[in-house]
Amino acid sequence: MSIEAETLLQEAKESIEAAQNYRSELQQRLHGLSQARKQVRGSASQTREALQRHFQELQTAVSRLLTERLNALLQEVDNIELDSVSPLDDCQKLIEHGVSTADELLREGEAAIRCGINEKEDKLGSFTKKALQIQLDSLPEVPALVDVPCLSAQLDDTLLHMFRTHVARHSSVASHPPVQIEELVERPGGVLVRWCKVDDDFTPQDYRLQYRRGNSSQYEDAYIGKDTEFLVLHLDPHIDHLFRVCARGEGRTEWSPWSIPQTGYTTLAPHEWLPGMDGYILSSRKNIAMRNDSSPGHGGVLYSNSPSYFCGQTLTFKITAAGQTDKRDSLGVCADSRTATDSLQRDQAVCISTNGAVFVNGKEMTNQLPAITVGSSVTFDMEVVSLFPVSNNNNPSDGGNFKLRVTIGSGNREVVFDWLLDQVVDSLFFGCSFTHPGWKVLVF
Repeated sequence: MSIEAETLLQEAKESIEAAQNYRSELQQRLHGLSQARKQVRGSASQTREALQRHFQELQTAVSRLLTERLNALLQEVDNIELDSVSPLDDCQKLIEHGVSTADELLREGEAAIRCGINEKEDKLGSFTKKALQIQLDSLPEVPALVDVPCLSAQLDDTLLHMFRTHVARHSSVASHPPVQIEELVERPGGVLVRWCKVDDDFTPQDYRLQYRRGNSSQYEDAYIGKDTEFLVLHLDPHIDHLFRVCARGEGRTEWSPWSIPQTGYTTLAPHEWLPGMDGYILSSRKNIAMRNDSSPGHGGVLYSNSPSYFCGQTLTFKITAAGQTDKRDSLGVCADSRTATDSLQRDQAVCISTNGAVFVNGKEMTNQLPAITVGSSVTFDMEVVSLFPVSNNNNPSDGGNFKLRVTIGSGNREVVFDWLLDQVVDSLFFGCSFTHPGWKVLVF
């Protein structure tokens, strides 16, 4: 085969490969379009069903309320009518009895006048006596028309206008949720979820984050509040979880539509404290340690169960209970888990004391962070700066061949410094030490 033919063959193979890649990319885009169309049609169908169900429930509820109000008003009319007519009926009976008595008296009087001379005197005397007993000058009082009820219905014509105005503004259809999940970041035993507002006209008052396992159909609340990120803990590694978020508008009581669910997972096992350390009690998940009073006034360092902290991660200590402070107290990270020390204020370790002092390889820094109290969160972030021999200008006697850039944050402040180690480490231990009981710390 000539060189020209080989060149044409090579160009043909390259064109075929490019066509295959092009077709693959187009097929992926077709799949994306199919998913987009499915989302539009599916959400439209769900929205129709939700609107129809909601307005049907409103119609039923409004009809029931109107019927109940009508029945209450009709009952009120019946009660007023009954209470008003009853004394009139009694008065009518009294008058009718008087009319009957007067009729009878008239008949007797007329009969007495027409009777014979022999009986006239006796009958006239009896009639006169009976007439005096009846008290013909005593008449029952009949109420005037202005004194008896005259019922009427007071109808509020503004209700329909007000109802029409509210109905015209009731509910709405949104093409996009006002908030969306922005980022999912794996953390040891959990996933950090960040979200953001995507509707400029929407003013959020609170956010609500939910999650579920990939094989479950039931979401559960993870967070409700004003923050735009939350660390969901206690997730099994390598298991897909779905996350969604919504918001409640300012001055509103109802929640907005949910964001599009995002799938996330963590490959990192959760941080755990080392069990069996005298002076400390651990939670069932071993991520919470509490300093007890079994060895008050002294005790060693409680380390992690393994060197589970890696550079590039954020390690967080959350203080949920506090005891008496001591200058030897410490929270931090170290290259080893030596047991013959009572504090992390030593070589091959960086830590913060409960008074806010920061120690690097046992030496206190000039910069200081806020004192640690109940509710404090202390974070450690590290990144590799150098793997070659280095020297620290501030401490000429120190040397090492591994340098880490460390950021310790507490409250609204943070300190940044370089930490020199005498050997390269892939992972680090974390630890804590408290002299007095009552301290309780969660690590994640």
